[in-house]
Amino acid sequence: MVLFDYLDQLTDGIEFLIAFGSIIGVLGLIIGFVALFISGSRMRKHVIALMVFSFILVIICGFDTGINYFHIFR
Repeated sequence: MVLFDYLDQLTDGIEFLIAFGSIIGVLGLIIGFVALFISGSRMRKHVIALMVFSFILVIICGFDTGINYFHIFR
């Protein structure tokens, strides 16, 4: 039964990491859109890289996974 407890904790940890990645991805997209309009041409490459990374996180982790996991809009 120790193995089942370990696997249960492992799946809970993976679920938390996926939800956390979802939240980070959404926040990165929001910050990226705001910074895209505010920042100058020198920061534009970094902001676009942030948005691409955040978009990949949202694709992998899901858009509403973190919102449902952390009960943000309830």
